[in-house]
Amino acid sequence: MSDIVNGLGRATAYGALGVVLLILGIVLVDLLTPGKLGRQIWEERNRNAATLLSSALLGIGGIVFTSIWTTYDDFGKGLASTAAFGLLGLAMMAVAFLVVDLVTPGKLGATLVDPQPHPAVWVTASCNIAVSAIVSASIA
Repeated sequence: MSDIVNGLGRATAYGALGVVLLILGIVLVDLLTPGKLGRQIWEERNRNAATLLSSALLGIGGIVFTSIWTTYDDFGKGLASTAAFGLLGLAMMAVAFLVVDLVTPGKLGATLVDPQPHPAVWVTASCNIAVSAIVSASIA
């Protein structure tokens, strides 16, 4: 019975950390794009903004999953490494976004939340997934 209770405690801690990292991902995408992201997705039904945010959340989720899956035997060390790799992933996604913005015409953030579908969304979403795959591979 103590194994189950211990497992539930660890799952709760990792789950809470994962939710915090996902929230930070939402905040990051909101900061990198003009306007209020929540309004654009839920009220204006902006598919570009939804695709961009979805890719960031999937990427962070992949990093957190890989970090937990390959975690250290020491719970505290595993929790700390999951937080560190999650934050690294967020930072690298932000840097990749800024680099794509530098090498493309116009203002990327404004393009990505335009109500009209734009191929730049797929490029940026793919960049988010690629960055998360790189960070995940470095963990494993």
